[in-house]
Amino acid sequence: MLISYIKRQYKLILMLALFAVVFASVFALYDLQAEAVFYAASLCLLIGLVLFFVGYRRYLRTHRELKRLLANVEELSFCLPPPQGALEADYQALVRSLCQDRARIVAEGEDRSKDMLDYFTLWVHQIKTPVAAMSLLLQTEEASREAMGAELLKIEQYVEMVLTYLRLGGDSTDYVLRRCSLDELVRACARRYAKLFVLKKISLRFDETGRSVLTDEKWLSFVVGQLLSNAIKYTPEGGEVRVYGDGQTLVVSDTGIGIREEDLPRVFEKGFTGQNGRAEKKSTGIGLYLCRRILDKLGGSVSIVSRPGKGTIVRVLLPEGKQVLE
Repeated sequence: MLISYIKRQYKLILMLALFAVVFASVFALYDLQAEAVFYAASLCLLIGLVLFFVGYRRYLRTHRELKRLLANVEELSFCLPPPQGALEADYQALVRSLCQDRARIVAEGEDRSKDMLDYFTLWVHQIKTPVAAMSLLLQTEEASREAMGAELLKIEQYVEMVLTYLRLGGDSTDYVLRRCSLDELVRACARRYAKLFVLKKISLRFDETGRSVLTDEKWLSFVVGQLLSNAIKYTPEGGEVRVYGDGQTLVVSDTGIGIREEDLPRVFEKGFTGQNGRAEKKSTGIGLYLCRRILDKLGGSVSIVSRPGKGTIVRVLLPEGKQVLE
């Protein structure tokens, strides 16, 4: 440690030695007594040694403190020793900035992990319901293919939802924009949920839009499918779901139980289920959140108007291709 400190102060030591040589040379040129030179040099050496050891003690104390901090580098924040100059203060400011950035990254990672754990915990409980229903159906002699297919569709929907959640959570760039028929896309989604419409005796009215949109067909199909699934879930037997176009907007309306006015501003928040979700015990609070995230990435938007007991109207704005590409 002492050798390291000497190496650090070698420039100062060389400068003092050079000064001593200069003074000795000047005294010799003026024929002054060498004793005076040695006396002054001795005093300077004594003072220098005192200052050297004072500096060495400070250096040793700082070194030990930094070693202690290094041993606890996993801590997100710590107090550095007082800086010994402007340059050292700049280095400490840089270290503090890096620590703050590290703390932010760790906090974000913990939040993501907690959100993921909360969602998967809820997801496991949700998917157990159709699995249990299929198990009961298999134990009966009159198990219908339609009922089994409906429960299987629910499982597929939950799996698709969790995969979408993971892709969006990782800021996925898995988007392939191409022009496709909006009517064909809606029909495909309607065929997928046809069994649920039949089992609940809900009628589907689809008014063709005649539009083609530049979008990612897979992601937009998820949005339309999620809106149809919600309409089926919260529409009582004998109700009606209607899908139609209104300019650049695709509208999905139902005659279901509706949404309370105080819940409407929060329906797109992650994990929010509202009064209906808590009452029905079928909601994860993720579906509409994912729809909004997807439409944001596709350059669109979604809004909801609803009245309790009167039904719900969901409007999906699908901009022209130029807007999407921007």
